[in-house]
Amino acid sequence: MFLARGSSDDPYLWLWVLGAVALYALISYALAYRARARRGSVHPAHDALHDLKDREDPQPPENRFVSRLIMLSGAGLTGLVAYLTGGAVRVLTVALTAVAAVSVWAYYDHRTQTRAAARR
Repeated sequence: MFLARGSSDDPYLWLWVLGAVALYALISYALAYRARARRGSVHPAHDALHDLKDREDPQPPENRFVSRLIMLSGAGLTGLVAYLTGGAVRVLTVALTAVAAVSVWAYYDHRTQTRAAARR
């Protein structure tokens, strides 16, 4: 008799996946909060939460594509690092890779947002 098994022997794989989704949501909220606070919103926390639901993208389509490509590449690289490492080294390398990927993503979004605002 054969038992159905997942593709990994790691019992914590789902926790890593859920952690990545939660990290993405937290970073999206933090960036929306920062943008609302910089614009002088009276209730930046509430407005940022509302922005996550009804998001209008201020970026042109080509900048949005590059931004999402950077985001997905960073997520893929982080997943690859998590797959190739194990133990305490996994936690450290995944954290460093995720921080670097998010920093590159946020920097690109910041640079393109500044240019788009200057053109208006």
